[in-house]
Amino acid sequence: MEISAGIKASLAGRYASALFDLASEAGTVTAVESDMDKLEAGLAESPELKMLTTNPRVTRSQAEKALWGVSAIMGLSELTQNFLGTLAQNRRLGQLSGIIRAFRAIAAAQRGEVAAEVTSAHALTDAQLADLKAKLTAREGRTVKLSTKVDPDLLGGLVVTIGSKRIDGSIRTRLNSLSQAMKA
Repeated sequence: MEISAGIKASLAGRYASALFDLASEAGTVTAVESDMDKLEAGLAESPELKMLTTNPRVTRSQAEKALWGVSAIMGLSELTQNFLGTLAQNRRLGQLSGIIRAFRAIAAAQRGEVAAEVTSAHALTDAQLADLKAKLTAREGRTVKLSTKVDPDLLGGLVVTIGSKRIDGSIRTRLNSLSQAMKA
């Protein structure tokens, strides 16, 4: 499967592509993908970790040492630990979120999957998710991997984003459209 030229062209994409190549050679793509999930959760849950990756006052060696300790606590693979050290030394930790997204996209493309982000007003049940996954898989012609978000501001319905395509079936959008039509 060909990897998007846009991903390869970006700085985050080049780092993600290099990490994917190393993980493929070592046969640890699944482990590294799991590490990326842990890192993303850590960045979301820990303001200190987020600050460590974005603060220019933190030196390269301080960042590398801190990340080595965090990696050990999180149980990250050696390849991921070394990769984080490289990012720290190259002052690219600020790109970590983009690298995580690009790595996931590359791994999904290699498996013939497509990622879909589903935003709903309320949490979806397992049955609803399974039905939605089946419909999206049939529509896309590839296996769809869902990630979900809840946004009460939608009022109802769903917003599904697959790559650059967006399917907006939210009540908020419908009400906004109706409001615009009534103003005209």
